[in-house]
Amino acid sequence: MCRGLDSLPFTCLERAKELRALFGSLLQKSDHSIRKSDKLKLNEVNEPMKWKESFENLLSSQNGLCLFRAFLVSEFSEENIAFYLACEDYKSTKPSKLAQKAKKIYEEFIGFDAPREVNLDHATKAITKENMERPSQSCFDEAQAKIYILMEKDCYPRFLKSSMYLELTRKTRTG
Repeated sequence: MCRGLDSLPFTCLERAKELRALFGSLLQKSDHSIRKSDKLKLNEVNEPMKWKESFENLLSSQNGLCLFRAFLVSEFSEENIAFYLACEDYKSTKPSKLAQKAKKIYEEFIGFDAPREVNLDHATKAITKENMERPSQSCFDEAQAKIYILMEKDCYPRFLKSSMYLELTRKTRTG
């Protein structure tokens, strides 16, 4: 296991292992031997194929998000999805907590010497810094959109070509 995976949440790593085991065991069973409870799980077997249809499908799947995040950790670019998810969480923050949470996100991902700095152009950083003066639920929207596009155009195609993803889809097709 690569060193970067240590920073992934334990539940995500466990879920990735469960998925691998689930896909393998379900694909080995014949249709006649599958119980009703397993039929619900069988829908999960086809889930990896849906991830290839769009980046949105991947992100909207809890399993897909977990696997994509594990992939990004292995590529040393996990800060992108971490920032994206932090922005999603920020949008539902109570108004009284916006300033505090905005500052934390900015310092972690955007500010000078940010420990998990995301790749944003100077103009987007400047707009985001200006938005920090009056934090609102939308103050990270432009930065989040840029990171989404970066992941969609760069990380997502690499994920679809990764051994991690190809192994799951190969099991799905041959099952």
